Amino acid sequence: MTVSTAIARLNAADPDFARHLDHLLSWESVSDDAVNQRVLDIIKAVRERGDAALVEFTQRFDGVDAKSIDDLILNRERLELALTRITPAQREALEKAANRVRMYHERQKQDSWQYTEADGTVLGQKVTPLDRAGLYVPGGKASYPSSVLMNAIPAKVAGVAEVVMVVPTPRGEVNELVLAAACIAGVDRVFTVGGAQAVAALAYGTESVPQVDKIVGPGNIYVATAKRHVFGQVGIDMIAGPSEILVVCDGQTDPDWIAMDLFSQAEHDEDAQAILVSPDAAFLDRVAASIDKLMPTMERAEIIEKSINGRGALIQVRDMQQAMDVANRIAPEHLELSVADPQAWLPHIRHAGAIFMGRHTSEALGDYCAGPNHVLPTSGTARFSSPLGVYDFQKRSSIIFCSEQGASELGHTASVLARGESLTAHARSAEYRILTQEKGN
Repeated sequence: MTVSTAIARLNAADPDFARHLDHLLSWESVSDDAVNQRVLDIIKAVRERGDAALVEFTQRFDGVDAKSIDDLILNRERLELALTRITPAQREALEKAANRVRMYHERQKQDSWQYTEADGTVLGQKVTPLDRAGLYVPGGKASYPSSVLMNAIPAKVAGVAEVVMVVPTPRGEVNELVLAAACIAGVDRVFTVGGAQAVAALAYGTESVPQVDKIVGPGNIYVATAKRHVFGQVGIDMIAGPSEILVVCDGQTDPDWIAMDLFSQAEHDEDAQAILVSPDAAFLDRVAASIDKLMPTMERAEIIEKSINGRGALIQVRDMQQAMDVANRIAPEHLELSVADPQAWLPHIRHAGAIFMGRHTSEALGDYCAGPNHVLPTSGTARFSSPLGVYDFQKRSSIIFCSEQGASELGHTASVLARGESLTAHARSAEYRILTQEKGN
């Protein structure tokens, strides 16, 4: 296979740098009208016809010869069977990764708390897990058992009683690694349905698929569009864009390592984005040469080439401080600090989904087994959002208990503010609790 790379070269010193960077980063994930209408029709059908619509859509879109919903349900025994069908090395890797993910997320658990004021008023917060979470997993050849671990384990750590997984099996193709991961992660129920119809079933429930409180997990444009439409009926994790990596390097890392780190995201799909920032122009040249050298050795060279040529870039900056500024402007999903002293630069990073520290910490380790979650904000949304975690499967209720004295004292304040808003019932409700002797003063 012949491939040719022509990755963009940008220089932060150029007057038009900001405009060129904005163009490079621009990504529009909004569905077109045809996709949007098709998704709406699918959601409507599932809401109206439940299981029958799921069976029909699975036959039509996935080529699965399902006679009834029973043919689309996998029980716990089937998941346990998958553990015996994968290799011992695969099982060991899944279990080791699951243990590391679980240990990391155990530290994120939030507990309820209360405190008591001098007059006996009690304030606090009650932390409660969701009752049920839905996990969407892509199916067929593009299957990601690591995503099962990253989505299901935080839910279980949070205390979610039931995790329901949906995974399409196009043409009946079942991925044993995905099912084994579901078994290890503690998934409770599995339905072999996918697409917008699976999202609709989780959001509204059918005769067989239980309604969930939140839907998490990646999917194609139909899945993403369906998640947009059901948000509000249920919670969702995020609408994820293409995968991204930004490598900041001081010029001292092996250029082959950096090229392969860029490839590790570019191989996801043609729209993935891989960017290198360095103050060393000669190093950028060496990485460009490594890209040309290594590209023909890649199994997914055609995809990588389109990604690198279409959305990739090598960016020269004045110094490492300017590199930090560019990194914060991009707010990447994955940020590699491939520098001599990454800890010294960490305080300068304000926006990133995950930060990989040092020359030896490849982003790929985070994807599979380091421990932190690999479900991360994309397309600059790291400016205001965070990795998926235990906190996404917990909700918080405020606790307010007023003693007689406390209600009386707070009543004065509430009364003034309520009357200022012309909400007389609010005011009088608070005033009823003011102690008689205080009313007379």
